[in-house]
Amino acid sequence: MRFTIFFFLFAMMVQACEEPALVPKPRAYPKVVYPERGYQPFTENYCDFTFEYPVYATIQQDTAFFDEKPAHPCWFNVYFPDFECRIHCSYVPITAEAPLDKLKTDAFKMTDWHNKKATYIDERPFLNPNGVKGMLFEVEGPVASQMQFYMTDSLEQKHFMRGALYFYAKAQPDSLAPVYNFVKEDVLHMIETFKWTQ
Repeated sequence: MRFTIFFFLFAMMVQACEEPALVPKPRAYPKVVYPERGYQPFTENYCDFTFEYPVYATIQQDTAFFDEKPAHPCWFNVYFPDFECRIHCSYVPITAEAPLDKLKTDAFKMTDWHNKKATYIDERPFLNPNGVKGMLFEVEGPVASQMQFYMTDSLEQKHFMRGALYFYAKAQPDSLAPVYNFVKEDVLHMIETFKWTQ
C-alpha cells in the first residue's frame, strides 16, 4: 500500500514538472491603427488638375519609368506610408497619336490583365460634380490592384488620367479587406473632388 501511494505521489510530481503541451494559436492579423481622416489639396504645378488627398499620404513624382523618363511630367504616386500602398497616377494629353478611344481601351486592357486571378470585375461609370467623367474598376480576388480608374474631361476631351491602387504586400483579400475599405474611401474622395484646371 505504501508503495502504491509513493508511486502515485512520485508520478504526480513528475507530471507537474513537465512543460504544458504547446497548443497552436489561432491565426490573427496585426492590429491596424487607422489615422484620423482629413484632406488637403493637390497643388503640384506639373499637373493641370487638382483634387483632395489624405493628410496622412504624400505625393511622390515619378522621375523614372523602367529606366526611362516618364511620358509626361504628371506621373506621380499618392503614397500611404501607414498602409504601404500607393495610387499610381499617370496623365496623358489626348492627341491624334493618343486618341481617347485608344486610351480607354488601354485602361480596360490593364484592368483585364488581372482576370488571371480575379473572381469578378465591377465596372462603374461616373460623372463627378466638376464635370469629370470616367470609369471605376473594382477587382475582386487575390490580385495586385483591387481598384483602378480613369478620368477625362467630359466636353473638350483634352485630358486623360489613369490611377491604380497597389498594396505592397502579398495579395490576401481577407487580411487586406479592412485596410482596403479604409483606403477605398480616400480614392472615392479623390475622384469626387477631382477637377481639371486647364
